[in-house]
Amino acid sequence: MLRAVFSRTLLQVSRISACQHSTIPAPSLHPDVHYNKIFINNEWHDAVSKKTFPTINPATAEVICQVAEGEKADVEKAVKAAKDAFKLGSPWRRMDASHRGLLLSRLADCIERDAAYLAELETLDNSKKYTRSNKDNYEISSNLKKVTLELGGKSPNIILSDANMAEAVEQSHFALFFNQGQCCCAGSRTYVQESIYDEFVERSVERAKKRTVGDPFDLNTEQGPQVDEEQFQKILGYISSGKRDGAKLMCGGEAAADHGYFIQPTIFRDVKDDMTIAREEIFGPVMQILKFKSLDEVIERANDSKYGLAAAVFTQNIDKAHYISNGLRAGTVWINCYDVFGAQAPFGGYKASGIGRRELGEYGLRQEYTEVKTVTIKVPQKNS
Repeated sequence: MLRAVFSRTLLQVSRISACQHSTIPAPSLHPDVHYNKIFINNEWHDAVSKKTFPTINPATAEVICQVAEGEKADVEKAVKAAKDAFKLGSPWRRMDASHRGLLLSRLADCIERDAAYLAELETLDNSKKYTRSNKDNYEISSNLKKVTLELGGKSPNIILSDANMAEAVEQSHFALFFNQGQCCCAGSRTYVQESIYDEFVERSVERAKKRTVGDPFDLNTEQGPQVDEEQFQKILGYISSGKRDGAKLMCGGEAAADHGYFIQPTIFRDVKDDMTIAREEIFGPVMQILKFKSLDEVIERANDSKYGLAAAVFTQNIDKAHYISNGLRAGTVWINCYDVFGAQAPFGGYKASGIGRRELGEYGLRQEYTEVKTVTIKVPQKNS
């Protein structure tokens, strides 16, 4: 959960960092790790089994530290603590909503105070990990417990022939390659109208070749390593699949360093909808560019996916933007931008991309974090 919060925060920081390098303090390349245990009931605990696992720096493949490895017994402790917190008469149940709000604000203040340190730890550990299979998604979503889930996607990014070419290329580059492509809502199916397809591909390849891959602590670096060796190998496997299926590799496609989990920014053209790289979530720096003719065609193809987390449309025609966005089956649709989040706008997905709107917006707060109760009282006489 904290990784999701930090990644959203770091996204906003990354957008302003290019023009504000002078205001950002030099990061510590070796931040101290103060906490590596399990946090339950406001206390740090060793795992009941005393087991630990290593967390790896993906830039060097070296161990950062050993972390307590939670198992069933630890989950049971956490569940009991949560149940006790909500028992009738508990301090939390008796606490005024305004006091609860103060506690949440205090937590936010602590995160803001330690933002630089948290960013250092996230850079060292390198972003969030996505490991859940689609089979697991369906098994979890079928559970009768009240849950809210965000489960990834294969988001279509649609470029119309009247789009501002320079802006569309740059935004599409950001949409796919942000966070090494390890982003749940990455624009990982780039649909480009046929009359501008060749030019768009050429410019995108040129931009990808200029992308700086290297030390994630260097503020000039645009792309760091993948999160771990398993994901690194998985991405290279998808690249091989794209080649076998007949997509044309335009750049990248290899490891970007002789150590660490770095992958070259990779672009495929002539991608077909039935290819594995166009169907499955790669979660890496691999851009697939597909060609389309008409609006109705691209809407149908964009919706032909088990996912429905996000989408984008680039056009200078507002009528076309409305027509396509109304037809897309996605929880979020961006127009002439990508990865823009606001606290007032709920975020979540359709279909296998999730259940509910798990974060942001009054809708998300009311739907997922509150319960509605109806109390009916008989009165002796109705006077109004």
